Amino acid sequence: MNKLLGDPKAVLVLLGPAFAVYSLVMLVPIFWSLGYTVLEGNSVTGFEFVGFDNFVRFFQDPTAIQAVGFTIRYALVLTLLQVAAGYGLALLYVFYLKRGSAIVRTLVFFPVILPTVAVALLFRRFFEAAPTTGPVNAIIEFLGGASIDWFGQPDASFWVIILMDLWRSMGFYAVLLYAGVVEIPDDIIESARLDGASGLRLVRSIIVPLSLPVLMAAIIFSINGTLKVFDTVVALTNGGPGTATTPLTVYMFRTSFSFGQYGYGSTVALMLSLLCLAVTLFIFRASQRDLTKGKS
Repeated sequence: MNKLLGDPKAVLVLLGPAFAVYSLVMLVPIFWSLGYTVLEGNSVTGFEFVGFDNFVRFFQDPTAIQAVGFTIRYALVLTLLQVAAGYGLALLYVFYLKRGSAIVRTLVFFPVILPTVAVALLFRRFFEAAPTTGPVNAIIEFLGGASIDWFGQPDASFWVIILMDLWRSMGFYAVLLYAGVVEIPDDIIESARLDGASGLRLVRSIIVPLSLPVLMAAIIFSINGTLKVFDTVVALTNGGPGTATTPLTVYMFRTSFSFGQYGYGSTVALMLSLLCLAVTLFIFRASQRDLTKGKS
């Protein structure tokens, strides 16, 4: 095997087709999109070289700045809730339900496999205010409150999106974090309990440090997924009311394909990629510092 892998021709034969497909599917579109960032126009009207005008336009575009703000706010809030809910469920599975957790894990995980459009229609019915009153507003009115136009107010729409995505995704993060918590040796936990650690102290001092690699992986996975949210917003609010719940992905899609501004749309996509890269590097550096402190 070592002799085979040491032969450049054999390596080229083995990896060449895969690398060619990867380049065609991934690398070529990336560099093609980067080339569009210095152009203006589309394939119908033609392209014009504009240099860095698209980048200047981005930082002067109120809608783009609003999209950045919504994207970051959505990503931070949902990541915190996803990981916290998933970790709480993982602890519940391991330390309370134990062998009986299989059914609960299946039920909690079930929303993950549901189609986004179906879930969005369900939540629109739940929070509907007009022409018919949904169950949520019906309960509010029964308790003496006033009906809320959930999809006509920016803050209300934001929290409905958060609630829907949390319900859909917490089962996935519970299973992911469960895999890290369940691998903690029982003898370490029993030793900590004999030393007087229990409850939150046990979780904070023993369980979290030992499951930190999986926890950091879940945070990175969540933050990158939430920064690139698209289908949830389109299916539930379509970016409304107005552009209040429009993330960078939806703004990029509309700019490129609805308005035919390929150059500016590619610039928005590049800014989103840089944002994801910056957040990932920040989390990596923070996790390395935590791991270094833990070892010392």
